[in-house]
Amino acid sequence: MSKRTYFITGGGTGGHIYPAVAVADELVKDGQNIYYIGNPKNLEYDIVASKGYKFLPVNVHGMPRHLGFDLIKWTFQLGLAVVKSVGYILKYKPDAVFGTGGYVSAPIMIAARILGKPYMMHDCDAQPGLVTRKLAPHATIVSVAFESAEKFINNKNFYVNGNPIRPQFKTLSKEDARKNMGLQNKLTLCIMGGSQGARAINDAVVELLKKFSVEYDLQVIFQTGKKNFERVIEQLIRIYPEYESDKNLVIRPYFDDMVTVLKASDIAISRAGSLSLSELEAAGVASILIPYPHAAADHQRKNAKFMVKNGASLYLEDSDTDELRLGELVEGLINNKSKLAELQKNALRLAKYDGVQKIVEQLKSI
Repeated sequence: MSKRTYFITGGGTGGHIYPAVAVADELVKDGQNIYYIGNPKNLEYDIVASKGYKFLPVNVHGMPRHLGFDLIKWTFQLGLAVVKSVGYILKYKPDAVFGTGGYVSAPIMIAARILGKPYMMHDCDAQPGLVTRKLAPHATIVSVAFESAEKFINNKNFYVNGNPIRPQFKTLSKEDARKNMGLQNKLTLCIMGGSQGARAINDAVVELLKKFSVEYDLQVIFQTGKKNFERVIEQLIRIYPEYESDKNLVIRPYFDDMVTVLKASDIAISRAGSLSLSELEAAGVASILIPYPHAAADHQRKNAKFMVKNGASLYLEDSDTDELRLGELVEGLINNKSKLAELQKNALRLAKYDGVQKIVEQLKSI
């Protein structure tokens, strides 16, 4: 196939950025030419810059939810970003545009529609966001991660592809993952509140670590989040001063390699971001989901409810998260091996390992 040019866009949060970057990586591997469109003040700029991809800046941020001057200012800003995006399309002549929803992808998608350029969208969440819902009817193809998203999408060219995830989820064994982390081959719990951590989860877990390790001989991998690490360690020193010599505990601010962490685990306590759920499924982990209550359009709660409905997760509200309730849920799984196995089996059943290949195939077809 001759070399083609693609515009890739997605920004603001990891849920929009990482799937877009995974598609860009696959296209580049295949010898295609890509430009990444994003906000230079956002996380996407650093990630794309580290890969050496060509970055085209647009200055746009999330839409204010109330009428007023901020909304007028935002509308003007979006208009300028669309004009700039039209200029990018005319200058670089992409064969197609791919976006992962969210406000950062809106200007280039609108510009593509104005100029009659084919575009494809991928949405990570159980209930697609506003940009996806508004622009999907005019997209050449719409891809989603969850079956439940279908009823929100007005487009016949619709595919449930899952999220793009790393290939190691399929190849790394549980035993090797544990060996790589210096852990024994026994029941393991992962705790993660996202890259920034989650205070409600951390505060409840700190009170339980000694009990999990000493009473249940449970191994615990605990990602505190960078900004919460010191607070967690201060609390631990007070509650369980011997924690440092406890070989059952691995506590870090952040893990770069979440494939190894999740493949080493049997149970996870987690937020309900879409990519996290795709990775929990791919690793076959039974999860206790505590959705972030302030997520845009409450998408984490909807993601979590999808997992519960499919028998892959247990559910706990952030406001109900304390050591008593969380402890009961974890102990319930430790003491009920058939329930644990059922959640793990259902998670694996939902897993989609070939999302990025399917998306790239469909994108090339337009």
